[in-house]
Amino acid sequence: METPSGYKKYDGHTDFVRAVVTTRLQGKDVLVSGGADAQILVFDIASGERLSVMKGHAKGIQGLVVDPVSLDSDSQELVVFSSGSDREIRRFDIASGSKDLTGTDAILVHDTNVYKLFFDRDADLWTASADKSAKCLVREEGWKPNLTLTHPDFVRDVVVYEQGGWVVTACRDEEVREVTGLVLLGSTLVSVSIDATIRRWSLRPEDLQVAVERAKNTSIDEEPEPNPGSMLTEEEERELAELLEDD
Repeated sequence: METPSGYKKYDGHTDFVRAVVTTRLQGKDVLVSGGADAQILVFDIASGERLSVMKGHAKGIQGLVVDPVSLDSDSQELVVFSSGSDREIRRFDIASGSKDLTGTDAILVHDTNVYKLFFDRDADLWTASADKSAKCLVREEGWKPNLTLTHPDFVRDVVVYEQGGWVVTACRDEEVREVTGLVLLGSTLVSVSIDATIRRWSLRPEDLQVAVERAKNTSIDEEPEPNPGSMLTEEEERELAELLEDD
């Protein structure tokens, strides 16, 4: 619906909206949204009309990504992959209308929440999870993982910089502010964090080398003051984070 200020509002979710992607479906620009209500909704961007509802996850949706293979002009499907707090990864063909896949087989490669999904140039699927790992799932092997990157804490996001041959992840770390999202624009990486900042990072080799040298040469006096200790124990903080993710 149109709001008084001229912005368009897309209604339908009964809880937080956590992920959105846009694509084209049958000649229309569409918005695909995933919410904490465990629903995936498809909207006509121009009219605001809700076109379909996808169900299948037992808990809230965390990530959405369009399968690049289904964007081929010869494809009869338009597939969106979704990940959720139920640790499942599911695929929905949004070209065929509403559907409920509850109880059907899902891709299960993580122990808990799967936050983000990313397709690389080979159309293999990368995942970021609260089980402290990022994985590469190979399409030709039925989405079996052939690489697991372990981390010290939750992995919030993952992107692949093909030109440099690098995988970039966003991790929750007790020593720094938590990075919650990544966007790759050419050779520039944009990150967002709970410290209320949006930062840009160059992935060009010469710029990375400068950054590494600068980090090595930072003196103790230049180090930022440590944050005051939390009143919660580490275990209590983890439990609180998991409860918030499941809301």
